[in-house]
Amino acid sequence: MLGFLGRFGRAEGLRQLDAALRAVDLHPALVPEAVKLTTLRQLQQEAGGKPRPADFAAAAELLAYCMTGPEAFAQATDPTLTAAVETRIEAAIQAGDSLDARLVLLTLHAGLTQPAVVARFGLEAG
Repeated sequence: MLGFLGRFGRAEGLRQLDAALRAVDLHPALVPEAVKLTTLRQLQQEAGGKPRPADFAAAAELLAYCMTGPEAFAQATDPTLTAAVETRIEAAIQAGDSLDARLVLLTLHAGLTQPAVVARFGLEAG
């Protein structure tokens, strides 16, 4: 994932995830590498090996929303995207085992989810 012995730089998937995080105004350095690697693995499993650019964008949106909270996310993006991400989180809670649910749970277990997000959706790590 990190290139051969670090000689060839970051893996393409991690570079794409970093770019997607920047696109939603979340600096990649604020996301622990373990969370990025787990996100990448989840994306690869869901896509059958090679995630599409839209998959990285969707994952970055969820991570950024959970990590920054609704107000900061809305300021960094737009109200339409914020509403769409909130709808996805609500659907993920109902679905139980979906990619979105696993990503929300990942931020929760990593201790990265903003308290406002936890309260808004009644999230708990179980």
